[in-house]
This record gives sequence, structure tokens and C-alpha cells, in this order.
Amino acid sequence: MKAIISSLSIIIPVYDEEDNLAWLHENLMSMLTTIDYDYEIIYIDDGSDDTSFVLLEQFAQQNSKVKVIRFTRNYGQTAALAAGIDYAAGDTIIFMDADLQNDPTDIPMMLAKLNEGYDVVSGWRLHRQDTWLTRTLPSKFANWLISKITKVHLHDYGCTLKVYRRQVLQGYRLYGEMHRFLPAYAAQVGANIIEVPVKHHPRRYGQSKYGLERTLKVVLDLLTVKFLNSYAQKPIYVFGSVGILLIFLSFFLVFFLLIEKIFYGHSLVTNPLLLMSVMFTILGAQSIFIGLIGELLVRTYYESQGKSTYHISRRLNLDKKTAIP
Repeated sequence: MKAIISSLSIIIPVYDEEDNLAWLHENLMSMLTTIDYDYEIIYIDDGSDDTSFVLLEQFAQQNSKVKVIRFTRNYGQTAALAAGIDYAAGDTIIFMDADLQNDPTDIPMMLAKLNEGYDVVSGWRLHRQDTWLTRTLPSKFANWLISKITKVHLHDYGCTLKVYRRQVLQGYRLYGEMHRFLPAYAAQVGANIIEVPVKHHPRRYGQSKYGLERTLKVVLDLLTVKFLNSYAQKPIYVFGSVGILLIFLSFFLVFFLLIEKIFYGHSLVTNPLLLMSVMFTILGAQSIFIGLIGELLVRTYYESQGKSTYHISRRLNLDKKTAIP
């Protein structure tokens, strides 16, 4: 049975949200009075140019459970969430946006789901209040693609409102736009994930910070996630497979050229396929060597830092890992 929740860390990235913060904080504090958990609220000011940080200072002065981190410049949502995780003290981590589109009243329902034994409760904006062409449509495509490649099927990877048990967020760093892939990372360590419909409100003030260009970034980051999840411990599998395929194609071309030479008298030297076969052989050998170098780097990474290649959910009659002589 999973541990019962004892404390919450609510992490909220903020970037130029001065018109939304007072409403957000009031609604959040109102919701917290309805649940019986110790909590902290961590606001991360991601280099705001407006008066957002001034408001956050006031919140922190009024309540010691409100923590504020201010970045020196705008680093992006992934960096803000990563900072929140680093400084969070709660055993349960909650992410939400500061633009009032996420609703704090959904949090008690999500915590109840977590207490049923899940490790991740992911919000699904079933009735999304965004522009269809520039936000909803690209999001649907991205969610379909991420689900296909990661094999973790969610309708709404882009919904920031998610609840995690702290232990499933340990052991990896976030870069680029990779915060949206956190459920896929959690699944790699055996997390039990559920998706629940949540409310989604139209944006009241300000403008969205994201556009169509974000979809391209997501696709590129997805390639990284797929590689790290599937081949990080055995890079020779992907590079070696490509290398062997290229060398096989090279031998096939040479065989084809010999057939043409023997039966039709075509010249080998003037045929461009000969050059192509040589290039395939060289590229294939290089790919295999890159895979071998990757294997050495993986071993250096794990062994030099004492990192484990596995995760243990429970131990019985074992206080710590002991070495076998």
C-alpha cells in the first residue's frame, strides 16, 4: 500500500502575471483551508518584467508558508519547475499554472486519487478554453505523438496541473521543454499513473507565452526522451543497428554491381553506386564505433558516480545495500 500524503509542495511558475496573481493566491489559500495537509506554496518568478515579484514578496511577508524564488532572467517553464522540485520539502508535489486557467478546487480531488494508491495524477483539460488552431490542434497532435513514442498514453501532456509523489521525480534533470514528459519519466521507474478531467478556464488577463513554435521544440525533445528512456543504458543497440544496416546495404550494392559487371559488362569504376557502397561502409563503421564509445561513457557515468541502473520499490530485512566480496 502506498504511503498516505502528509505534506504538499505546490509549485507555480510565474512570468508577467501581475493581473492574475492576487486572484490565484486568494483562490489557492481558500482551497487549502478545505484540506487537512501541511503545505508550502513555492512561486518561481521566471524573470518577470512587470510587478509580479512585488506581489509575490507581499504574499511571502503575509504567510511564512509561501516561498518565492526569483530567476535572474527568463529561463522557461521547465527550469522553473525544476527549481521548485529542488527546493520543495513536501512528500507530494503539485504543479499548476499562474494564469488562472487551472482551478485550485481540482486539487483535493486529485489528492484523493493519489491516496487511492497512484503515484501520478495528471490533469486532462477535457473542455479546453484555448484557440483551436494555434493551441488545441497542435496540442492534440503532440499528445498523440508523445503517447505513441513513450507508450504512456495520456490525452493532455501539456496540462501543467499534475500531482506527483516526490519519489517518482527523483534521479533526473530537466532541460528544454521536458517538463511535459515527466509522466513518461515517472513511468520508467514504475509509477502508477492516472489521468483525470479537470476544469480549464479562459485566460482573463495577459497573453499566452506559447505559440506554434513550441510544437517543434516538443518534437525535438521527444526524440531525446525516447533515446534516453530506451537506449541510455545500451547505446550500442541503436548506433550498432544503424551501422549494421548501412554495412548490409553496402554489401548489397557491391553484389548488385558484380552482377552487372559479370552479366552485362558494366564498368564498376564509373558506376556511382560503387561510391555509395563505400560511403555506406564508412558510415556504418563510424556508427558502430560511436555506439561503442557511448557504451564506455554510460559505464563511466554510472560507475564514477555510484549510480544504480535499477530502482527498488521495497526492501524486506535489508537496511542498506551491501557489497558482495
